Order: sequence, then C-alpha cells, then structure tokens
Amino acid sequence: MSSVELVDVHEPEGVQPHRIWVQGLVAAGMWIAAAALIVWWPDVSRRWPMTQGLANLCLAVAALIVCAVIGSRWSAGLGRRARSLGPWLIVLPLVLSLWEVFTAKLAWLPVPFFAPPQALLDVYFDDWPRLADSLFHSAILLGSGVAVGAITGFVAGVAIGWSRSIGYWLHPVLRILGPVPSTALLPLCFFLFPSSWSASVFLIALATWFPVTVLTWSGVSSVDKAYYDVARTLGAKQRFLIFNVAIPAALPHVFVGLFMGLGASFSTLVVAEMMGVKSGIGWYLQWAQGWAAYANMYAALLIMALACSGLISGLFLIRDRLLAWQQGAMKW
Repeated sequence: MSSVELVDVHEPEGVQPHRIWVQGLVAAGMWIAAAALIVWWPDVSRRWPMTQGLANLCLAVAALIVCAVIGSRWSAGLGRRARSLGPWLIVLPLVLSLWEVFTAKLAWLPVPFFAPPQALLDVYFDDWPRLADSLFHSAILLGSGVAVGAITGFVAGVAIGWSRSIGYWLHPVLRILGPVPSTALLPLCFFLFPSSWSASVFLIALATWFPVTVLTWSGVSSVDKAYYDVARTLGAKQRFLIFNVAIPAALPHVFVGLFMGLGASFSTLVVAEMMGVKSGIGWYLQWAQGWAAYANMYAALLIMALACSGLISGLFLIRDRLLAWQQGAMKW
C-alpha cells in the first residue's frame, strides 16, 4: 500500500508553526555568554561603571530572543521577521564581546582613545540631558535647512525643466554654484548672515537644494511628451499640465534628490554646528574632543548615525506610500 501524507490545508505555504527557531536559541546563548564574559572576567585597569548594567542589557536581549523563539512557533509573521534577523543576532554579541575584550579586559586598545561599550552606556545614563538637548537643537536646525532647501530646490527644478527661458538663466547658476561644497562657503556665510544659526540654515539648505533641483529638473524633462499631448487633446491648460502631469511623473526623481540631499545635509550640519552654535550634535562632538571625552564622542556619533538612518527610513516610507506602484524599486 502506498503511504498517504496528510497536509493541513489551513497552514500557509512554506510556514512550519511547530518548528523551533534554532538560530534564535543560538543567538540567545551568545548573548548570555557575552553577559557572563562582561561580569566574570575582571577589568584589567579599573572597574568600569555600568559593567553590570551592560551585562543586564545582554540578558534582556537574550530574554527577548527567547520570547521570539516561543512566539515564532505560533505566529508565521513573527517567525519570518525573526529568522531574517537571526545572523545579525548571532554576530552582534560576538562583536560586542570582542570590543569588550580588546578594551576593558585586555586594554589592547588604549584609553581614552578607545572606550569599552559600558562607557558609552554610562554616557547615555549620566549625560542624557545634554545629549537630548543637543539632538533637539540639531533636529530644529536640520529640519529648517532641509525644508528650505527642498522647497526651493523643488520649485527651481520644476521651473528649469518646464520653462526654457527660466532654464536659460538658472542653468548656468546651477552649474557654477551647485558643485561647490556648501561647507566651503562657511567663512563667507558667517560674515554675511546676522547669526550663526541663520548661516547654518543657509548652508544646510544649499546642500539640500542642489540634488533636489537637479533630480527634479531631470524628472520633469524626462516626462514622455505623449502625456502632454493626450492631456491637451482633453482640454488641459498649462497649470493642469504642470501640477497633474509633470510633477506626479517626476516624483520618483524628486525622492532620489531628497535622499541625496538629506545625506549631504547631515555632513553640513556637523561642520556648521562646530562653528559657533551653543548646542547641537556637532557642538557636542567638538566639546567631547576638546575634553578628550571619547566615550561621549562615540555615543554622540552612534546617536547621529541612528537619527540619520531613521530619517532616511521615514523618507522611504513616505515614498512607498505616495508611489505605491514603484514600491521596492529603490530600497533602504
């Protein structure tokens, strides 16, 4: 007799709800091993603050992974997301352990130029008011500059791409002023503008304006002329052609320009904040370097990296919502 295999027709294809996530168990064990190494291996020079706190954090991550292992047996969506993170959850405690060994345990990387991970954790607990204030002021400065640069760049790009007469006058200015790094104009801007804050806003806006203008112009210019012809035969006026044909067709290029401008604005932000503002991530980095507080500097760099990544991820979420038909064509 041939054997008959019973198949659950209600089970989603490719999902095995009773399968144990082995990678998750390995990852949880790695995080527990990292916590044991941090606590039981004595520091070579001095007892670093927040050593126990770092070990507790590792144990908390291990507990969350164990919960994900249990939940993945009953939730197909959770199982897929957890399995995609599995390799990283194994590698991260290994990197953390090596960082801890090379700094706190063996001191192969000299202090104060290299700080152990618990030193960064101590900065977040002890100096969070100053870090939060710096992040807030940087967000206000960055948001103001990016908003001005994005709006003016979008308007300039549409104008250049749509009107030949406007492009005749603006295109040479774009070719001369655009490639110049905005930070190169730093001394001139601090002389011309009444305050360092307004000068910083202008520099960030300039760094955003160039890529947004170029990509918007390219998007408007590359719209198929047949779209305009069809709209004109239906009685569309010039205003309708600009706002309902040219701009929607150019939006994919606009978001690429915003992506490039946001990256350039972050580098300009740090340089601008080092030149006269009283609070901000750039100011905090300069302050930390001046006092040789390298743990504070690394903590601020990590916050800045996470903030930049978060803003770009938010930009891509907006892009995917507005351009659902092009979702997945460009990923972050």
